[in-house]
Amino acid sequence: MIEEIKKWRLIIEGNVEASWGLAVDELLANFVSKEESAPLLHIYTFLPSVIVGRYQNMEAAVNLSECRRLGIDYNRRHTGGGTVLMGADQLALGFAIPLSHPRMESSMRSSFELLGGTICRSLRRIGIEANFQDKNDLKIGGRKIAGMAASLEEKQVFFFHMSLLIDFDLPIMLKVLKISPHKSPERSLSCFSRRLTTIREQGIKTSFAEIVEIIEQSFAEEFGIKWKEREFTVSQKKKINDLRKRRYESLDWLFRVRSPGTWKVCVERKTPGGLLQVYLTVARGIIENFLISGDFFSTQEEVARMESALKWTRARKNNVKKVLQEVMEDGKTIYSLDASTLTNIIMEGVELCQM
Repeated sequence: MIEEIKKWRLIIEGNVEASWGLAVDELLANFVSKEESAPLLHIYTFLPSVIVGRYQNMEAAVNLSECRRLGIDYNRRHTGGGTVLMGADQLALGFAIPLSHPRMESSMRSSFELLGGTICRSLRRIGIEANFQDKNDLKIGGRKIAGMAASLEEKQVFFFHMSLLIDFDLPIMLKVLKISPHKSPERSLSCFSRRLTTIREQGIKTSFAEIVEIIEQSFAEEFGIKWKEREFTVSQKKKINDLRKRRYESLDWLFRVRSPGTWKVCVERKTPGGLLQVYLTVARGIIENFLISGDFFSTQEEVARMESALKWTRARKNNVKKVLQEVMEDGKTIYSLDASTLTNIIMEGVELCQM
């Protein structure tokens, strides 16, 4: 059994291109499930890149012309969540583990807390007290120091991702990110200085290599294992390169979520599950088109099922809520979002369509 293997794989890389790092993230679960590999921890840094979540609209979230001017890459990851600016001072971590492992929890929230707690213990060892807050953040006194994402891959492997702020360039972030007023009404350096912090700002001078070593040790202690450090195999590198060319270097993938300009309305709201943008067209009391985007966590199958179910639904609150309750599991289909909240957002759009 996979969970009985006590030597787990550790791969460390630095300054990788966004397309490589994102392809690796997507394939880690495949390596664990299809190749019956031990759980795998990948710790790495990106070349300067802006990464959007799977369900976000790239053009709405990123100042593409400024990225090109500054030589900053941009891409889309295969998990949900929001936009991040990555580079040499932001540590990225991907971890794939079978759900059957006895230490894994029954829900995404519990698994987040388990693995987030492992990162918190790592930070505590260098003198930082961080806590798991909101839907996917680690914070110090209300200021974010790390963001996390997760997905269920291959129907049996839990994939966990984290980005940790060792240091950060806020002025650059404000140039390359388009911040929604629903997420931050005040778009200024002082505003984001109050919302974000870094290991360096906390006065911690622990080296990058030492931080990586501490994280390795915390994971090893959490799961009672030892690490075997190695590179990806030749066949794995081929899979990674094939996927990066097919998906992460494809404009179709980068711009797969667009604002449907011919549709009548868009309602944007901040919810417990993240920022949601709902696009819809209503004609003769029927929802003719429906699309949802944002920085939430879900699966492509679940999102497509909701969009399909709502199309041609009568645009009345009871009808919309009934359809959503049939296709949604509160708090799970879209992490931390229930059918009632989504119904209310959709009905705002219906009212706008009828004005």
